[in-house]
Order: sequence, then C-alpha cells, then structure tokens
Amino acid sequence: MSTVEEIEYAIQNLSLSELAVLRSWFESFDASAWDQQFEQDVVQGKLDSLADEALNEFNAGRSSKL
Repeated sequence: MSTVEEIEYAIQNLSLSELAVLRSWFESFDASAWDQQFEQDVVQGKLDSLADEALNEFNAGRSSKL
C-alpha cells in the first residue's frame, strides 16, 4: 500500500470532529504552500508578463473601476 493510499484510508476512518480539524489544518497548510509558490514565481519573474499586460491595458484605457 502506498503512502497516499494509507492517508486516504486514515482520512476515511476519521470521526466528523477529526475530519473538521483536518480540513482546517489542510486549508492553512495549502494556503501557505500556495503563498510560497506565488512568492517564488514573483521573484523568478514568472508573473512579469501578466503584470506588463495589465499595465498596458490600464494605460491604454481598457480597464474599469471595480
């Protein structure tokens, strides 16, 4: 049995209260991982073209207030 299968089995056997705790923990864990990846992408310049495109659209008057 693989680790993922073991984790799946363990999750399926959690009580409702344990599942709620897991959901809360995983939400924080996942958000933190996403934030770290986003920060790495920014540092590496992976979002520069999107920022440039957005600024060009704004400067050309092709944007609207939210």
